[in-house]
Amino acid sequence: MRDSRAEARRWLRQAENDLAFGEVALRELFLAQACFIAQQTAEKALESLAYGMGERLVIGHSIVELLVRLVAAFRELRELRESTGVLDQYSVATRYPNGLPGGGSLRGVQRAPGTRGDRVGDEVRGDRAQARGGIGSGLIRV
Repeated sequence: MRDSRAEARRWLRQAENDLAFGEVALRELFLAQACFIAQQTAEKALESLAYGMGERLVIGHSIVELLVRLVAAFRELRELRESTGVLDQYSVATRYPNGLPGGGSLRGVQRAPGTRGDRVGDEVRGDRAQARGGIGSGLIRV
């Protein structure tokens, strides 16, 4: 039997580590990889919340589905619905050469200031700043 609080901390640490890697990928313009890591970061952060609530086994890769399960307990998550839908699209499409229409993952992901992808990145970076003493630690009480 796992200690759900310890498991929550473990998943949150992995999400923070993935986010740090994603920031490097974004800075170095590995955009398809940054998109995939953004989805993975969100998935692991939400899974940490589920473990923090006492769930013993969290299965699934859709962050939209995870969010739906968690929103009743964490009303603050409601505002993330649109962003999670965007991120879920990055789970598979950005990893394979035929993942996006018309060519593939490398040409299909572009970053332009003010685009939705750019704003999602800003939201993720803002959430990381809150994770240490704000929303992340407050929600899972670790």
